[in-house]
Order: sequence, then structure tokens, then C-alpha cells
Amino acid sequence: MKTATVTELKKELTHHSNKELMELCLRLSKFKKENKELLTYLLFEEENESLYILGIKEEIKEQFEVMNTKTYYFIKKSVRKILRSVKKYIRYSKKKETEIELLLYFCFELQKVTKPIIKNVTLQNIFDRQVEMIKKAILKLHEDLQYDYNEELSRLIIK
Repeated sequence: MKTATVTELKKELTHHSNKELMELCLRLSKFKKENKELLTYLLFEEENESLYILGIKEEIKEQFEVMNTKTYYFIKKSVRKILRSVKKYIRYSKKKETEIELLLYFCFELQKVTKPIIKNVTLQNIFDRQVEMIKKAILKLHEDLQYDYNEELSRLIIK
């Protein structure tokens, strides 16, 4: 089966009624957890982005608290898993402010890990990549916001 392009899907969806569109959305949400999560964000959390960010920050904090820190191997696996979920939530939002706040929070939490990340090259590389992503995202914001986020970023790097 050949998958249709986004443009083809958009054209086809214009020919359906509201009821049919609702049924298609509900059917789509039954197949993958990500589809259901995205639909939940769009319907319930998109209007209140700050509450959405707080919820994700709580989830990140909980994941770091239950992380196995016996060896660097387990830390790396856990950090990658947490980062994957953070990136997924960022994709749902598509807002640069959300991306910056979540990545900053992730990096702050990563620095709090009991074993220092500086001693592990992989963890340090993950941290450095996220800092670079934050810097790129900051450049796309308004000047006032750039200043505020650069201040937070400098506090992160100084630690």
C-alpha cells in the first residue's frame, strides 16, 4: 500500500463531513499511543501551555528520581529514554518557548544526577547537544525573550 502525501490527505479530508472527520480522528487515536497523546494535547492542553510545561517538568523530575544510578550504562539508557519523551512533547507543541524551557529543565536535572556527567563522554555529549539546540532555538525568539533565556542558559553552563 502506498502512503498518501499530506497534500493528498488534506484534499481528501475537505470532502468529508464533521461527523466523518470525528470518526476518523477517533479511529486514528486507537492505533498508536502517540496519536492519542497528540490528540489529548490539541484538545485539552494547547490553550494552557504553561500548565502543559509544568506537567511535563513533573514527569521529567519523576523519571530522574527513579533512574537507576548504579552504573553509567544505566544512567545513559535512562537519560536517552527521558530525552526521547521530552522531544516527543516538544514535537506536539511546536513552540520554541516550550522547547527551550523543557530542554533547559532536562539539562538542569541531568546535572543533578548523583554521578557527575563530566566523567562520562556520552552523557557530556548529550548535555552539550541539548545546550546547542537551546542556543539555536533562542535565536528564533524575540529579543526580550532571548535575553531571559540566555540568562538561564548561562546559569546552566556555569554549574
